[in-house]
Amino acid sequence: MWTTTERRTTISLSPPSTPRLRLRPVAPPGSARTVLDGAWWPRSTDPVAELPGLILALQDHGPIDDHRPITHVLLRVDDWDDRPRRLRIDGPDDARVVRLSWFDSLPPGLLTAIHADGRRVDLLTVPASTSRAEAEAAMELASHPANHLHTPDLLAPLTPPSGRTNRAGIRDESESAWESEGGRLREDLAAH
Repeated sequence: MWTTTERRTTISLSPPSTPRLRLRPVAPPGSARTVLDGAWWPRSTDPVAELPGLILALQDHGPIDDHRPITHVLLRVDDWDDRPRRLRIDGPDDARVVRLSWFDSLPPGLLTAIHADGRRVDLLTVPASTSRAEAEAAMELASHPANHLHTPDLLAPLTPPSGRTNRAGIRDESESAWESEGGRLREDLAAH
């Protein structure tokens, strides 16, 4: 049974922002599906502020005759500050309500948007606090047509070093710095 809070539709008080979004090129019909359709780098962890612009941009991606509205978005609980269940999206032509579902079981950084016709868009969500260089490298890899990496693999270089130290007790960051610049991931992508 839904509580009053769960049935309430949340409305963003600010206009939708232009998302920092990179999508892989639209694949021809019948081609194999890739692991991810692209990546998004939100400016904050507030879903009410960030999702409207993303949803409007995703609705416009795809074949020109196939722009179906997004009706449902699946998000990972730990990636966001708030968890509204319904969000009103005010677009240029109309307003609609999009259902938001929150899961502990989704991989870190995964967002799935579902269109009215059942098509889905799987995106890497780059943490808002990520540096520009790291975010752009991760977005480039996630949107590459040959990408075979899942979101945890793409996010791993963006997390702080594990605290590995040498015998003198000094943190060894040489390898983690190289990986944060996309070295290991670019090498993995080039191998396929």
